[in-house]
Amino acid sequence: MSNRLAQETSPYLLEHANNPVDWYPWGDEALMRARRENKPILLSIGYSACHWCHVMARESFEDPEIAGLMNRDFIPIKVDREERPDLDQVYMRAVQGMTGSGGWPMTVFLLPDGSPFFAGTYFPPTDRYGMPSFGRVLAAVADAFTNRTADVEATASQVRDYLARPAVPLATGSLAPALLDEAYARLAREHDQTHGGFGGAPKFPQPLLIDFLLRTHRRTHDPAALAMAVQTLRAMAAGGLYDQLGGGFHRYSVDERWLVPHFEKMLYDNALLPRAYLDAWQLTGDDAFRRVIEETLDFVQRELRSPEGGFYSSLDADSDGQEGRFYVWTRPELDAALGAANAAAVARAFDVTEAGNFEGRNILHPVAADAAMVLEAARDRMRAARERRVRPHRDEKVIAGWNGLMLRAIAEAGRVLDRPDLVSTAEANARFLLSTLRSGDRMRRSYKDGRATATGYLEDQAAVADGLLSLYEATFNPAWLDEARRLVREMIAAFWDESSASFFDTARDQEPLVVRPQDVTDNPIPSGTSMAVDVLLRGGTLLGEESWIAIARSTLERLGPTAAKAPQAFGRLLAALDFELGRPVELAVIGPPAETLTRQLLDVVRIRYLPNRLLAAAPDGDGRGIPLLAERHALNGIATAYLCEGFVCQSPTTDPAELGRQLERFSGS
Repeated sequence: MSNRLAQETSPYLLEHANNPVDWYPWGDEALMRARRENKPILLSIGYSACHWCHVMARESFEDPEIAGLMNRDFIPIKVDREERPDLDQVYMRAVQGMTGSGGWPMTVFLLPDGSPFFAGTYFPPTDRYGMPSFGRVLAAVADAFTNRTADVEATASQVRDYLARPAVPLATGSLAPALLDEAYARLAREHDQTHGGFGGAPKFPQPLLIDFLLRTHRRTHDPAALAMAVQTLRAMAAGGLYDQLGGGFHRYSVDERWLVPHFEKMLYDNALLPRAYLDAWQLTGDDAFRRVIEETLDFVQRELRSPEGGFYSSLDADSDGQEGRFYVWTRPELDAALGAANAAAVARAFDVTEAGNFEGRNILHPVAADAAMVLEAARDRMRAARERRVRPHRDEKVIAGWNGLMLRAIAEAGRVLDRPDLVSTAEANARFLLSTLRSGDRMRRSYKDGRATATGYLEDQAAVADGLLSLYEATFNPAWLDEARRLVREMIAAFWDESSASFFDTARDQEPLVVRPQDVTDNPIPSGTSMAVDVLLRGGTLLGEESWIAIARSTLERLGPTAAKAPQAFGRLLAALDFELGRPVELAVIGPPAETLTRQLLDVVRIRYLPNRLLAAAPDGDGRGIPLLAERHALNGIATAYLCEGFVCQSPTTDPAELGRQLERFSGS
């Protein structure tokens, strides 16, 4: 018999709908029952692609005896962290504060008012790994709640006080390029000079930091900044972190060499990483970077795109009961797919051995100079063989914020790589998001099975607006700017708090929690605050909205000095700071966007790395309220480019070669 989760749309919640646990989704029904019966809440938070979430479900939540204890002594609530990042953020901070670490599955025990008083992550079914069994934890917590009420309430009070304090202590200082220099110096010290990336195992891809390194190279011309970024990008693409056969990136590497990944594939990684490779391709012209971009976006369109135009959330790490089974190979499997001679060539090029490099099987990674050519000859047959395996589970939630990240990635790739098909995909995604996941001018959080659930958060509002700005640059359709303007105005009205001069992650009219969430750190995706600042600066400058720029600047003044001292936690905010402290390259092209000369002028910019660019194009006399286009005309009726930087403008030109020379003189591009 199913429980209340059977009425939900989240694949993660539906996976628990037939547990013997009397699960509730988070909501009034569960919270009111907890208060009415004076029972503690057992809050379990996870997500569909989480390996240890599945393990704990099999070991504990499917066990009738453990379920009986949960049902008798607690109000069990199950939450999908991807649907409710507000709950995940608040209670993860409580877990980290109480235990010194965090992760998923998250297990938190709450008073009926939602205050946490005991927490952990995974608990085994029996005493092992130096941890008590989940059954023992349940009994001890129930006993404490009943018999040591004062102690429990005192702990809850201390946790509430902890949650009310700022999560990140703020440094002081004024906005100046020295902040960017300090951030770079700190980041350079943390760079792994042997394998690329930052820190040791487990090693996460950090595309926001690569963005900052490339911007630093652009700003200072320091070759070391470019070298660190390029080394990291090449190392990630040459390891098991990257799916050599099917394209796309896994979540992280369990070793420092990028060889053995945690095999889940997340939409946000496969949105942010192609943008890093795209920037590096513009700087270096390395064809291997372009290949990674196109293969990754091909994977996203093939395996994560919904028929309606949205993008699904993730692919599970597990398949056929084993982590990574879909992706790894034995030598006999390779022989069966390709024949002995061709299999031998692939084995030589991709380190496939009888012993294996992962639990007796092989993670493909190139070890020969001709590996790309060898794989291209075998790719179709190997993929056909792989498709006959049990596929990883796909989480088919469409999350607005993550789709906003992908919208920007595909729009920018379409523009930079001159791929109209990608631009068309981006336009379809934007239409879907605005028609299906928007209520008024507010984005909703997620969509599945025809239902858009939960009001969206700051990251949803900011990320979709961000994607629309990039879509305008790819199409010069002013309708996308109009839509972005609507979203940004609502973002300010709903999420900006004038009294504290800061953004909150939940809107002022959303459900109140123990504290109002406000996470300003960037990892693994940009924070809502960082994206909001970036959008306000870029959009405000392009549209002439001085009030937007003022809000962004005040946020940077509050957070910039802290970002300089903790760059790993503020990659996207540092990019916004680079924009604020730099000189935007402003290019207006007056001429029909589809005209050959207009396209040739825009192509001069398309191939160049200009992270702080502002682009606008329109036929003569069709400025649409964009200051960059105001009072500018096509000379003699011919498409004309107007280039400005830092309040200084060049002579208008109708010659693409001259525009290129202007950029070289002006910006070193």
